[in-house]
Amino acid sequence: MADSNFVDYVKIYCRSGKGGRGSMHLRHVKYQPNGGPDGGDGGDGGSVYLRGNHNYWTLLHLKYQRHVFAEHGGNGGRAKCHGTKGRDEYIDVPCGTVVYDAETGKFVCDVTHDGQVVRLLKGGRGGLGNFQFRTSTNQAPRYAQPGEPLQEMTVILELKLLADVGLVGFPNAGKSTLLSSMSSARPKIANYPFTTLEPSLGIVEYRDQKSFVMADIPGIIEGASEGKGLGLRFLRHIERNSLLLFMVPGDTDDIKKEYEVLLGELRNFNPEMLDKRRVLAVTKCDLLDDELVDMLQATIPTDVPVIFISSVTGQGVDELKDVLWQELNSESNKLQAIMGEDTLVHRDKDMSKFAVELHDEGEDEGIEYIDIDDLDDLEDVDEEDF
Repeated sequence: MADSNFVDYVKIYCRSGKGGRGSMHLRHVKYQPNGGPDGGDGGDGGSVYLRGNHNYWTLLHLKYQRHVFAEHGGNGGRAKCHGTKGRDEYIDVPCGTVVYDAETGKFVCDVTHDGQVVRLLKGGRGGLGNFQFRTSTNQAPRYAQPGEPLQEMTVILELKLLADVGLVGFPNAGKSTLLSSMSSARPKIANYPFTTLEPSLGIVEYRDQKSFVMADIPGIIEGASEGKGLGLRFLRHIERNSLLLFMVPGDTDDIKKEYEVLLGELRNFNPEMLDKRRVLAVTKCDLLDDELVDMLQATIPTDVPVIFISSVTGQGVDELKDVLWQELNSESNKLQAIMGEDTLVHRDKDMSKFAVELHDEGEDEGIEYIDIDDLDDLEDVDEEDF
């Protein structure tokens, strides 16, 4: 995965800007010996924002951007001059990005819509100059406020692809072949396990110029929740899917058993995924005759729609599209999608497994931060300010 352009896991250090300090200045001009206070306020520090951008589909553009620093607010000046406001920093991310605190694993926020802006870190407010503290009894205040400090955080940006249908199955179950036959996507297809090493998206055309998005993820095996195979690192890409399409080859010994194993791995990853609508596709039926198909009828689950398909010959593919479209547009699925807009709950990261994830993604190396934001405090101060 180190050479892949599909990057769905990035660790970066973010820092907002500190507020500028207020000025403590007394006006001294000719013929006005008692000019009074005229110290200006400091400017606000810049904030760090996340912004959804549908032009991105991975986090590749952030892979080598380890630091995001907003600008500090300018200091106030004489003659009631206000300090400049620090420039905000916007981090463009693909829709479906979730943010976690890298220190604690706590969920911070997520970005799901194009143009959505979420403030990640707030900039410090600028301090008030001594002009703001003048009163009738204190006409020459000789003090001003410092600016508020900055905020900093090391965050994990994790991409969860947005798709309508997610493919779930063992390696070599025919997921990539089905995606390539139903859409224009061209995932890698070969006759060995774990051919697919990164998720793929494809737009499936339906009747009357309708379409839906299908997501293919690497195959999972029994024990994936314990780290076997590729583990469960890619299952987050189907957490947002409305419908799960389970795929089991027709030449397997027990279709129902393999289906239950896949359900068990999903349960270990996130029990809420079992609440999604499910469809089972029995693949590679071009290798079976009618007699074997009739024998398999007794071993298939009865609680989900089952379709016998062959991606090579096209057998049952149109019927599968009809079933998927019907399930996607069922009343119960629409209600669940509407409720999910506001009720989607992101679990905090399990810190016992968090370090392993960081190591797998190559993000476990320490990041050294060079902080030069205090240089403004070392500037020479005009003697007239005191």
